Amino acid sequence: MGSDQNIAVRADKWLWAARFYKTRALAIQAITGGKVHLNGGRIKPAHRLNPGDTLTIRKGPYTFSIRVERLATQRRPAEEARTLYSESEESAAERHALYRQRKLEGHSVHQHERRPDKRTRRRIRQFKQH
Repeated sequence: MGSDQNIAVRADKWLWAARFYKTRALAIQAITGGKVHLNGGRIKPAHRLNPGDTLTIRKGPYTFSIRVERLATQRRPAEEARTLYSESEESAAERHALYRQRKLEGHSVHQHERRPDKRTRRRIRQFKQH
């Protein structure tokens, strides 16, 4: 499984193995940017995590409040990664409520301003000529 319960694991490596971030570089960036807190305080990427530690992770508008259950140094499938931590009921409920609210408000659809396509340009020209 790539887990070793006898030694502590770097925070950035554990966050990557638990699939909170796609790369260790993104995990390091989040930790140094103050998005990850251990027991309410800021940490460094090389900080050693132990089972029982409580992490607060902010990803975009969502906040995860999790407890480290097991340690891992290798990135495994998502189902195995979910066994590395347990999320508090309040954290999960708040996250799901915020997700539903944002979905209703239309935040999930990103509408970017872009140049009109060929068909739209033709319609604009036709409209301007008449």
